[in-house]
Amino acid sequence: MTVRGVVFDVGNVIVRWDPRTLYSKIFPDPAERDWFLGNVCTMAWHTRHDDGVPFAENRIPLIARFPEYAAAIIETVAAIEGLHRRGVTLLGLTNMPSSRSAGTFAMSPVFGLLSHIVISGDVGLSKPDRRIFELTARHAGLAPAELLFVDDSKGHTDAAAACGFDIHHFVDPAALHPALVARGLL
Repeated sequence: MTVRGVVFDVGNVIVRWDPRTLYSKIFPDPAERDWFLGNVCTMAWHTRHDDGVPFAENRIPLIARFPEYAAAIIETVAAIEGLHRRGVTLLGLTNMPSSRSAGTFAMSPVFGLLSHIVISGDVGLSKPDRRIFELTARHAGLAPAELLFVDDSKGHTDAAAACGFDIHHFVDPAALHPALVARGLL
């Protein structure tokens, strides 16, 4: 079957709690990572998103100024925006208490592009339980084989694969875009 939808984990895939966590995967050298965060993707730059500036707009001058860091700047949000523009079914699947979901989803407007987010605290199931993957596929209205599941946990991607999902183990943000292109989604 052809992949027609993407299911994104939330923590450390869409939302990073600490930019050093994300960028440590791209820049293992702490000095280079600190320079990047202090000079390229600064907190002032990130704060513009909180003010409502769309990521697609906010990244343009930054990429023009630092083209060698384009892949590190773009991250997951750009991929989700591109998939949305192409009409790909998009969902979220997260292990999270219900009480934390509203605050987490307020962190980025990209959550508004997802047609549904399955929250473990709402449904009483959590990854890697097979039933939460089956529930997510039902919400998508697609067979598991038509869904790509993106998660930073190898245990969770393995469980999704056992349910029939196509998977992408998210360990390097720069590897997400090529994985989506390889599946004809971007």
